[in-house]
Amino acid sequence: MIDIKLIRENSEFVKENIKKKFQDYKLSFVDDVKNLDLEYRDLKVKADTLRSERNSKSELIGSVIKDDKSKAEQLKLEVIEINNKLLEIENKESELENKIKDIMIKIPNIISDDVPLGEDSSKNVELNKYGEPKISAFEIPYHIDIMEKLNGIDLDSARKIAGNGFYYLTGDIARLHSAILSYSRDYMINKGFIYCIPPFLIKGECVDGVMSFEERENMMYKVEGEDLYLIGTSEHSMIAKFKDKILDLESLPYAMTSYSPCFRKEVGAHGIEERGVYRIHQFEKQEMIVVCKPEESSEWFNKMLQYSVDFFRSLDIPVRTLECCSGDLADLKYKSIDVEAWSPRQQKYFEVGSCSNLTDAQARRLAIRINDNGNKYYAHTLNNTVVAPPRMLISFLENNINEDGSINIPIALRPYMGNIEIIK
Repeated sequence: MIDIKLIRENSEFVKENIKKKFQDYKLSFVDDVKNLDLEYRDLKVKADTLRSERNSKSELIGSVIKDDKSKAEQLKLEVIEINNKLLEIENKESELENKIKDIMIKIPNIISDDVPLGEDSSKNVELNKYGEPKISAFEIPYHIDIMEKLNGIDLDSARKIAGNGFYYLTGDIARLHSAILSYSRDYMINKGFIYCIPPFLIKGECVDGVMSFEERENMMYKVEGEDLYLIGTSEHSMIAKFKDKILDLESLPYAMTSYSPCFRKEVGAHGIEERGVYRIHQFEKQEMIVVCKPEESSEWFNKMLQYSVDFFRSLDIPVRTLECCSGDLADLKYKSIDVEAWSPRQQKYFEVGSCSNLTDAQARRLAIRINDNGNKYYAHTLNNTVVAPPRMLISFLENNINEDGSINIPIALRPYMGNIEIIK
């Protein structure tokens, strides 16, 4: 959510930002907020005038009550009348405040000046490549075929008990999945991040604080009959951890890495595969989040992105970074860069993570502020995927498979796999 001062003082700037995101249907929201805000502030002035008048009359009652009871009674009636008017105004203020908030959360965050302009992900811009993309001398099987040959996955049973988009991982593949998560946890701890396991369900007000309404409808599973949602990523509960808090300047930044299962409806996506683990309803993930001073968020963004690149390279997986264009940015994001891993089978890159700077958009919704010697202002929040298997396993298996179907285990991962060098 942006600062309403921007709309008061430079509404055209806000509209230009909306146009950059190709959301012209939201242009009218700016004028709606501007008009409602004028009405709201006018009511505030009237309310303050009435409160001042009430205070004066209340003081006067005390001074005349002994000498002129009739006048005192008349003043009391006038105070009651003022209170009734105030109640009416305060109710209207509350109504306007809610209307303004409902519209404000639909207005996208201001994007960075260097974000490339484009309607959708097809206009995203490649930044860098890391590692030499592998071209195999033999035909690499589909990732599910690799897993099934190693007795590592059972999709048929999962489909019977849960439907498409779910899976059973077994044996060495399940162990590999857990090993990658354990390695990613220690990798981030060694970078100075605090490890955390958060709640896997959060309240509706927290969902509203961390994501847009459209994202919630397309992603989140709601618990029937309760104000609880299954998280789509641990970023949701990790950022909400700081809700309504005033953070001491000396305690910043908060750099945390969190593990969680993730649950996603994937509404509006390309669809759930019957035989594959690229787009699924349930997966596990190691995340990194940072809450920091506004002037430090750009530096943290660059560091977090580099951590992701280095993590994949430590497992001998070539990656590239891709800057998200304006139309591909979620509404709360100021800037976002995807990390894509190389698929030798498909001879192309695919997304395995995304690093995002949300500036103060989440902090405004969740009232996360910094106390800087009595001066209070909103913090900046960032998030980034460390690793999200089993999707990441696609690239891992394809980049480490041998012609006989065995899988090489990179040196960095061997301590988490009982020091074995190969899965046969």
